[in-house]
Amino acid sequence: MKLKHSYFYTLRETVKDEESISGNLLTRSGMIKKSSSGVYMFLPLGYKVMKNIEKIVREEMENIDAGELLMPALIPEDVYVSSGRREAFGNDMFSLKDRFDKNYVLAPTHEELFTIAASAKVKSYKDLPFSIYQIQDKFRDEPRCRYGLIRVREFLMKDAYSFDMDEKGLNDSYNNMYNAYKKIFARLGIDYRIVTSDTGAMGGLLSEEFQAITEIGEDKLVICDDCGYAANSDVAKCTLLTPKSDEELKIRELIKTPDVGTIEEVSKYLEEDEEKFVKTLIYKIDNKFYAALVKGNNEVNEAKLKKLLKANDASLASQEEVEEITGAALGFAGPIGLDIPVILDNEVMNMKNFVVGANKTDYHYKNVNLEDFNYLLTSDIRCITSKDSCPKCGRSLTFKNGIEIGNTFKLGTKYSENLDLYYLNKENENLPVWMGCYGIGIGRCMASVVEQNHDEKGIIWPMEIAPFKVAIVVVNTDDDAQMDAANYLYESLRKQRISTILDDREERAGVKFNDMDLIGIPVKVTVGNKIKDQIVEIKQRKKEGFEEVSLYDALSKIEDIMDGE
Repeated sequence: MKLKHSYFYTLRETVKDEESISGNLLTRSGMIKKSSSGVYMFLPLGYKVMKNIEKIVREEMENIDAGELLMPALIPEDVYVSSGRREAFGNDMFSLKDRFDKNYVLAPTHEELFTIAASAKVKSYKDLPFSIYQIQDKFRDEPRCRYGLIRVREFLMKDAYSFDMDEKGLNDSYNNMYNAYKKIFARLGIDYRIVTSDTGAMGGLLSEEFQAITEIGEDKLVICDDCGYAANSDVAKCTLLTPKSDEELKIRELIKTPDVGTIEEVSKYLEEDEEKFVKTLIYKIDNKFYAALVKGNNEVNEAKLKKLLKANDASLASQEEVEEITGAALGFAGPIGLDIPVILDNEVMNMKNFVVGANKTDYHYKNVNLEDFNYLLTSDIRCITSKDSCPKCGRSLTFKNGIEIGNTFKLGTKYSENLDLYYLNKENENLPVWMGCYGIGIGRCMASVVEQNHDEKGIIWPMEIAPFKVAIVVVNTDDDAQMDAANYLYESLRKQRISTILDDREERAGVKFNDMDLIGIPVKVTVGNKIKDQIVEIKQRKKEGFEEVSLYDALSKIEDIMDGE
């Protein structure tokens, strides 16, 4: 591509409404442009990067014999109702009506349609196993779009599905896809970790996430460097930190605690250790109210709470709802006398003579014990902390931030049973098909590469996904010798199918150098005054310094650099 008459621009200044490094650099380099909150244009350079990522994905999918297809994005709402997921997605799903007043949605995911497509093929065990996939736009009405391509409303996704006769077949298909994912992310040059995660709205038997390690990652990852345990903090198992109390039970006391509400304030007022406090949080879970009790220095893990109750939605009750349920001001909720189900964290089960709110404004109870109130369930419902040890080997844990770039699910027979995907086995029995689901966020991969590969000058693309492999910068476009040499090298590289930019713009050399660094081209060739001696400069974006070579040796030198990648 010759830049002089091409669609190409860069921005000098930091972009004010892009808070992530990747969002900023991709926008400044003219690769993406925001059209509305969470929706981006992919401009020529950015589109080439995306296509290069897709190429890697397609090659690895073909290596495991997955067939590519394309599903519609506009889907009748009844499809999601029949699978039981319309309610689970709730407001996250874009919905609309056609001219005949029929309800449609923009697909947030495609399990249902892939199941329907499979039913057109599957009749007997002879039709299994197989895998199919697509690369297509998805739509989710994110309440808070942020971090450029990382949290958006429209995004490109590779989603694949496997179909097998039984759980053993599913495990084999899952392992094939799992290993293909490892190859994909290795080729993309992404530093990632694989962690267990919550199955969420997808359901099924197992979910694992491929997480790119970055400072701005929205997911908290819990990792044991000793035994390899790794989990999303949403599902990380907490070890018991509170030993079973051997105190004698005391008599409960109602204590006035005026003008205090937080654990810290009540602790100071009562002169009690914060370890003695249990806080009561009122949650609205699938339109029913529950009280969740954790130690005062812990936090409730909403994902664990949802999974425990097999719920679709969980959120803290509003101030008005809390006050109506407890009959007290916010900050004085407690379990005694509540008319809603109470769920205890395992830590609370080991406590005696603890302090709780009294469901009465300006009052708390001291010396409360489990016998003083009714509870429905006990479970691990708290967030893991740095004080916890590895649930697998007992060693210390490390915490990292991650961007979810891929996920794998063992769906089992959930969708096949709901959508009537059955097959006849050798004994002529009608059995449900076992399914797996596997996703990769193409835009998130692109953003993650930039988050992990940049410097103060701009992006540093890995060779395999860079929009162009080589940039030829002409210092003085009015110099015929420089232009002749640049064009010779440009055509030579193109003949070898090496994608190349020729910067023939009538700009200062410094502007051109800065632009090529910003857009992250792996190899830069400078054609300047030394061309009179048939000398050009070659510099790799990821390395300091440059090398002077003969114009006629430049092609072989570039090929050597590419072979070494």
